[in-house]
Amino acid sequence: MCKRVNRQGAKVIISSRNETELERVKSECMYPENIQVVPIDLSDAEKIDEAWKEVVKRAGSIDILINNAGLSQRSSAIETKDDVARKIMEVNFFSAVKLTKLVLHDMIERNRGHIVVISSLVGKFGTPKRSSYSASKHAIQGYFESLRAEVWKNNIRVSLICPGYVRTNISVNAIDASGGKHGKMDQNQQKGRSPDACAKAIVKAIKRNKREVYFGGKEIIAIYLKRFFPYLLWKIVKKLEVK
Repeated sequence: MCKRVNRQGAKVIISSRNETELERVKSECMYPENIQVVPIDLSDAEKIDEAWKEVVKRAGSIDILINNAGLSQRSSAIETKDDVARKIMEVNFFSAVKLTKLVLHDMIERNRGHIVVISSLVGKFGTPKRSSYSASKHAIQGYFESLRAEVWKNNIRVSLICPGYVRTNISVNAIDASGGKHGKMDQNQQKGRSPDACAKAIVKAIKRNKREVYFGGKEIIAIYLKRFFPYLLWKIVKKLEVK
């Protein structure tokens, strides 16, 4: 996404825990002078406050916020430790809420802005060994749909992006019941859509002010099964063997 919007002339601030990787992304952009790096550990609320102060110092204001942090899970609900479930909620849900509220004050004052949240198809239905991850994405859906209903009058748009399988390391970096690293690439993830195709779809959705977008392959069908044929989806889901 960073490379794509950079080519289109946007000034971008990129954040994650890994400053080395952020600098790599910056160096690979067409216009690196338009990229600023501000590291954030989104599991630490105080660090978010500190990073936001740095962003304000450098940029003054933000036109578009893209909440893209995500931590996945590979463990059964009964085996998953409470602190692991809380960590998933902290990264996937609470950090997005906190960062959005920090940015939102300025957007309301300027009477314009766009909040983009990367949710997931499992924000619409649950699957085995994704209980806390799915819960965090369901929470994202509910919170930001409510926020959209509140801030539209301030000319602030809210877009929810719901990807299916994308070839990223999200399954490799997923955590197990005790918080350890899963360390494996899921077969469905490996066969998923490319990150560049996903980035293109997201940027297109932002430009068109889409409220909600689904992205992926045949797994998108599950959205419509849940809506129109929920029992059929249940029959499919209960037969899934997820490692």
